[in-house]
Parts: sequence; C-alpha cells; structure tokens
Amino acid sequence: MLALTMGDPAGIGGELTIQAWQALRHSGPAFTAIDDPARLTGIPVRRVETLAEAAAVFADALPVLPLALAAAVVPGHPDSTNAAATIASIERAVRLALAGEATAVVTNPISKAVLYAAGFPHPGHTEFLGALTHCPHPVMMLANDFLRVVPVTIHVSLRAALDSLTTAAIIATARTTATALRVQFGIEAPRLAVAGLNPHAGEGGAMGNEEALLIAPAIAALRAEGIAVTGPHPPDTMFTPAARAGYDAAICMYHDQALIPLKTLDMASGVNVTLGLPIIRTSPDHGTAFDIAGQGRADPASLIAALRLAATLAARRSP
Repeated sequence: MLALTMGDPAGIGGELTIQAWQALRHSGPAFTAIDDPARLTGIPVRRVETLAEAAAVFADALPVLPLALAAAVVPGHPDSTNAAATIASIERAVRLALAGEATAVVTNPISKAVLYAAGFPHPGHTEFLGALTHCPHPVMMLANDFLRVVPVTIHVSLRAALDSLTTAAIIATARTTATALRVQFGIEAPRLAVAGLNPHAGEGGAMGNEEALLIAPAIAALRAEGIAVTGPHPPDTMFTPAARAGYDAAICMYHDQALIPLKTLDMASGVNVTLGLPIIRTSPDHGTAFDIAGQGRADPASLIAALRLAATLAARRSP
C-alpha cells in the first residue's frame, strides 16, 4: 500500500488524488491519502486507521488517514496557516514507510514559499525527506520514458549552485545514481553521462575551466570505481535522441540544466524519484499549479505515473 501526501491544499493535489483514485481503483496500485477527508469531495471517501484497513476498501472508496486542516481552503489562494498539516502529512507518510507499513511514499506538490512563511527550514521536499530519514545526501532524479536526469545542485539559486559545485558532490551524486539504477531500476550495468557546466563544455578552457578543475577529476574517480561514465559532454547536444541512446541517466550540474530537457520531452509523464533514501519516494514532476486549482483543468498523468513507478520500485525491492 502506497502512502500519498496531501501537498499544498490550495493547489491541485486534492484534485489529482481524486482523479488518480478514479483511474486506479480497479487496476491499482492501491494508495492511501494522508489528507483532510472534508476536502476530497465528489467520490466515496472512507476514513481509515491503518493501511491494512485501507487495502480492503480501495476498490470502493478512497481510503484516507485523516489529517485536519487549520483553515478553510480556497483553491488557488495558499495559506501558511495550513503549512503544519502539509508538513505533518509528509512526516506521517515517511514514518509509515520506515516502519514497513507503507511500501512507498508518493508526494503531492508543495509550495516552498508557503512553507518558508511558516518557518520551514529545508530548501525543498528532497532535503526534508533526507532529514526525516537521516540520509545526508539525498539525490533527486526526474524520469520519464525518454530520459532520466539527476542534478548535482538542486534547490538553490544559479549563483549558489555554481559556488557550491564540487568534485566530491559530483562523485557522490553519480555514485548514488549508479547504485539506484542497479538496485531499484534493475539496470545491471548503468551508463552515466556527465554534463559540462559551461557552453561547449568549456571549449577547452576558452569558455570556463570548471570542466577541467571539477568535473573531469570526478569522472576519473568514478571510472576508477568501475562505474561506466562519460563526459563532460556539451550540455546543448547531450539530450538529442542519438545522444540519449548512449546512457541510462544524465548527471547535470544544476537544476534547470536537468529539468528543462526532461520537461520539454514529456512533462505529463515525468516522475520525481528521490534516490539514496532508505524508503522509496516518488512525486509528480510539476508544482502546485495555483493558477488552475479548482477549475477542473488539472492533469493527473504525472501523479498516476508516480504512483505506478513507486509500486514498481517497491515490488523490485521486495524479496
């Protein structure tokens, strides 16, 4: 049984939860929402106390582990008063997964700005999950049917990303990615392609020397460990169809370098997977979409893909 968090209640997470249950109620995978039942309207909803109880009712009603919101929800109008419930939903899902009661955690989108206004100390979901599971270096992968990308630096400004990029961080990210591709994705000999940082991967130092100073030493160290890795590749050419055929995941230097090509290729089916955790966690690759919340325009494809991938990864992990 998967545990699905509420996300920001003013966003599209509730709509996506309802649509996902409607799409998966007969075929699965089964999931339980950790949410306020009062806001999940238009379908049968069943309050449950355990995930075992939820499994028995999933085909007939959306099982919900109840979590009350502090303030009434107005779609599209986020309220930091409800930040505590958003955070509590994530915390409970992680506890269930760590205890072995939930096979995986799937998270609806949160608004970092809303949580920051309530004192949330973490840069984003990935880092919060790392703290909850005592994982010092969680790694964010975005995946769809065309591409897997992993940024070394994540939820920081571009300037901060450049300042914080290190050889050690590249090695740690690539190492975690290679292990996850073998263990979770079933790829026996994963191939990694490492992006350069500068235009044309530095053009031999004419456009920057980070490739020589930071990235090439990381690639050499990874190769010495037996990891199949190539690069640094010019970022503007490594995402073509021909280039993508040569690797299983791209290691990118910063957030947008990784996410722009993946979302351009197919955002609807994209899934965020956190690697390196002792639990399985997936998420849609989009945000809260406050601008369309409550208008019946939300597309559940990415959440459904996240639920299905979480179930697949959980099944592969099971003995």
